[in-house]
Amino acid sequence: MKLSTSISVLRGPGFGPVVSAFAVFLSPWISRPGERTAEDVDIISARLRNVKAFEGFRPGLLRQICLCGFYEGLEKGITLYRQGDIGTSWYAVLSGSLDVKVSATSSFQDAVTICTLGTGTAFGESILDNTPRHATIVTREFSELLRIEQREFKSLWERYHQCMAGLLAPPYGVMESGCDSESKRPTIQFLEEPHIPNGVHSEKILHAGKVLRNAILSASPHMIRDRKYHLKTNSQCCVGTELVDWLIQQSSCVHSRGQAVGMWQVLVEEEVLNHVDQEQSFQDKYLFYRFLEDEQDDALLPSEAERQESQEELQDTLLLLSQIGPDAHMRMILRKHPSERTADDLEIIYEELLHIKALSHLTTTVKQELAGVLMFESRAKTGTVLFNQGEEGTSWYIILKGSVNVVIHGKGVVCTLHEGDDFGKLALVNDAPRAASIVLREDNCHFLRVDKEDFNRILRDVEANTVRLKEHGQDVLVLEKSLCSSRTSDHQASTSHYKYKVMSGTPEKILEHLLEMMRLDSQFPESDSALHDFLLTHCVFIPSNQLCPVLMAQYPLRFSTYHAQALQGSEQEKLDYTLNNKRRVICLVVQWAGVHGDHLQDEGVLVDFLQNFFMAVSEDAKTIPALGDQLPQLETIVKHNTEDSNVSQKKHKVLLRQFSVGNDKLQKHQTIRSNDEILFKVYCCDHTYTTIRVLVATSVREVINAVADKLGSADDPLLGNLSSAGEKVIFRASDVSVFSTLSINGRLFVCRRDQLDSLTPLPEQEGPTVGSLSTFELMSSKDVAYHMTCYDWELFNSVHELELIYHTFGRQNVKKTTVNLDLFLRRFNEIQFWVISEMCLCPQLSKRVQLLKKYIKIAAHFKEYRNLNAFFAVIMGLSNPAVCRLNQTWERMIANTVKIVRHCRSQTFCPVFPLANKQHPEVQTYVRHLNVIDNQRTLTQLSHGLEPPRT
Repeated sequence: MKLSTSISVLRGPGFGPVVSAFAVFLSPWISRPGERTAEDVDIISARLRNVKAFEGFRPGLLRQICLCGFYEGLEKGITLYRQGDIGTSWYAVLSGSLDVKVSATSSFQDAVTICTLGTGTAFGESILDNTPRHATIVTREFSELLRIEQREFKSLWERYHQCMAGLLAPPYGVMESGCDSESKRPTIQFLEEPHIPNGVHSEKILHAGKVLRNAILSASPHMIRDRKYHLKTNSQCCVGTELVDWLIQQSSCVHSRGQAVGMWQVLVEEEVLNHVDQEQSFQDKYLFYRFLEDEQDDALLPSEAERQESQEELQDTLLLLSQIGPDAHMRMILRKHPSERTADDLEIIYEELLHIKALSHLTTTVKQELAGVLMFESRAKTGTVLFNQGEEGTSWYIILKGSVNVVIHGKGVVCTLHEGDDFGKLALVNDAPRAASIVLREDNCHFLRVDKEDFNRILRDVEANTVRLKEHGQDVLVLEKSLCSSRTSDHQASTSHYKYKVMSGTPEKILEHLLEMMRLDSQFPESDSALHDFLLTHCVFIPSNQLCPVLMAQYPLRFSTYHAQALQGSEQEKLDYTLNNKRRVICLVVQWAGVHGDHLQDEGVLVDFLQNFFMAVSEDAKTIPALGDQLPQLETIVKHNTEDSNVSQKKHKVLLRQFSVGNDKLQKHQTIRSNDEILFKVYCCDHTYTTIRVLVATSVREVINAVADKLGSADDPLLGNLSSAGEKVIFRASDVSVFSTLSINGRLFVCRRDQLDSLTPLPEQEGPTVGSLSTFELMSSKDVAYHMTCYDWELFNSVHELELIYHTFGRQNVKKTTVNLDLFLRRFNEIQFWVISEMCLCPQLSKRVQLLKKYIKIAAHFKEYRNLNAFFAVIMGLSNPAVCRLNQTWERMIANTVKIVRHCRSQTFCPVFPLANKQHPEVQTYVRHLNVIDNQRTLTQLSHGLEPPRT
């Protein structure tokens, strides 16, 4: 039985003396919607704003709900509706709770309570498509409901569906730790599901919107005005294209219109900037948008103090929006219907998919297909149930942000899934019910969703073009077949053929396949990228010492050992087949040695392999003369690596700490090898130190053993990096080459765990107390930029491409060093802090202005020399808060500075590397050993000493 709204509800049996929070405004609800006065609506609206389910609703939507909604007060045990009924209304729970009962036979007698709806939840969305009710709803206690009839609800949904979507999702809740006493099964206790925008920090974005509005009104007030379009006047509006134009003009951090769109989308998502027709995406078109403050009839213009404050905060605000704008832009694209996505949209989505862990095993083709069908879905509140165990599987999900719990009846939470994980695929593949419930573990979770139809289509197409090689029931090689076209000559038509790409497999089978596909007539061209990629990255999945036996196994000693039984034909044909296989392996080994270069000498097992392989080929060449043409190249490689390995074993290169201290300042920087030796200091808590000499590839465990005598009988000593700011980073025992990972003024220290808190930086770590302007100002800006570029090139040229692989996958995982790459990356920070240090150590304003101009000129020369690494390091240095806050410095001859920057931006890169007129040893010495302060706190204090903060 369903009770209609009346005063008798409050006096009914069982209600007793209880006074509801909603009883105080019952009177306005009693009147029919068409009879409610403005005062009634105001009273109801004021009460509904205190209900979390409606706190994020726009005033217009809330007012419409107040005009059309009914109040329902129901006693305990009342059946609101039954499973199978055709719905007539939608409900929101204002107080109390209701049980959700489901029957497999649609009979009320065997219905089982599967969950409970609590305050703030909503249900009854089946009225949108007139489907029968999926469950029976029974009040668990006295409950108060908001009811909206079907016609009015559909009207609201059409106008405000984006805002209301959170309330129309499947039931929300969290798994209780206990069990229902009657059913002995875990129950779902439902919590309120408020509307929470997708933004990161609403307060920050609200403030950002205020800053941008005030900045526009200060400099370009004509952008916010009444607009008339199609005989309709929209008050105090901006135009999307004008907002994009204005944003690009305000900051160099906004590089494109697409980036600007993403930054404005952040404000749209947080409802700080609103489309006049309530569209949820910002568009770079002649469309009207209105700031939140301008939606009020009595919106005030900013005061002079607010205008000044907005100008001061504008750049920081734009930086914040530029950082979170790409995610908002991505969400905006994913909310589009797939048919509305442009080629640029698909490219942006595809780029995002490359970084998602759950999709890493999929091919490029599959990811491109997914880019066209993926949809964005968000859930606002911890405890939301995305789907329940036993339900039909309709979608596959990937976690874009947040985490979820996997809950199974009778077991509770069995695991937690995090960003990059996926779930829901098994039910789609097996066409089976959901094996578990998925419950949000935290607020504001974002998902990528692939619906069942699209999932099955893509899976079907992928399987149709997938070739699998199995051994003992397991996939050992998976290939993707794709159609490609080629043109044999300029006058011939293109021909189509199939190409097979490796998707996955064992290293041995992948190598075997790549060898079979190798074209001998092209002598392993660079265009054969798959094999080249394998040789470059094999350390990630098969170490070199394991690869050597595989390579030797692929080189058949006799033709009968390599597919001989499967061959048909004469003995000559079998011999030719074996010969070609041998030649392919030789080409592979030659290419492998070329990729790794001198790194092969770091491991004796690799040198031994090259010698043994060369001996095997030499023996074969005696009976198979056709192999002789490959023998000289192989011999050169073996001889080079063998001789260099013997020399390096006898004499190690000794490097001093920091690599450039002492008499080697002007020597050309050389590539650092793993078996080179390094001399450096390790400090203790009392600032005493011991100097040790070890190999570059020495592990932390070995360093600790080398300095153990300094600590006496200390247990479990720790080795770490102590920065000039006092920050500590503890290394793992298995870490190698840790000296190259130190901060610029960092030092290695060793101590017991109980001594960590007592560690303090050395006085020398504070950096210089006086700038080098007296020396630096005598140097030509072009000479400084030239010699710095030369040194940067030496550092860059010393980096082997393999170090990028080790760095990407974690050198601790591949047991390799990345010393040369570490030094090159460290140089960026060194240049950046050099700029900041010199600026903050220059006490005279006039000198500081000249120094600022000099750095701008040096940056311009860096751009001319195509040294973008140093160029951006200088720019970042000048953008540091300790420098950019020096208003007096920036305000002097500013016009000329702008002209210089404009001139630099108008220049093209010089194709020929310019030479300096003179060679200045003092300049070379200066740029190779920069003394800097890398403690941001110290730099800020120095900056405030130069120009105290304005009150």
